[in-house]
Amino acid sequence: MKDIIRLMGLLTITLWIVFSPPITLPQEKSPSVEVYFSPKGGATDAITKELNKAKNTILVQAYSFTSAPIAKALLNAHKRGVKVEVILDKSQRTDEYSSATFLFNAGISVKIDSQHAIAHNKVMIIDGETVITGSFNFTKAAEENNAENLLVIHDKKLAEQYTKNWQEHERHSEVYAGRGR
Repeated sequence: MKDIIRLMGLLTITLWIVFSPPITLPQEKSPSVEVYFSPKGGATDAITKELNKAKNTILVQAYSFTSAPIAKALLNAHKRGVKVEVILDKSQRTDEYSSATFLFNAGISVKIDSQHAIAHNKVMIIDGETVITGSFNFTKAAEENNAENLLVIHDKKLAEQYTKNWQEHERHSEVYAGRGR
């Protein structure tokens, strides 16, 4: 009788293994990198494409920021409920064509990093998974006239490192209160 019970148990397990659907475990995406070069290499379009896909957060660090398409994509993300936070170099406090005032007036958090001689970062971190960085300033001139490079890196671990660095700069940055203030 014990042999029959064992055989029935073994048969049950065998049938369960054979006829059960396969179990798939979630896997992290493999990191991927896209590269763009300017002038006229599609860097601005690549940035706006990524910003348009944002669902939760966009963190920005910028030295020079005058690009209307990028500012508009940040505004659209903000309107979709994405938390957008921007840290700019102190020069953007008074630059005539800076996007700082536009973003500030739209209700986006803008801070000024004046602790350094130049806050020369050009970084965006999207949803804690995508990093946009390179020599590419977020300007029309960078897209149309300058020799620049831009990397769009989909890598959660790298995004975590960039987020920590962004947070360090945020801690010593000042809230932007409008042009010239």
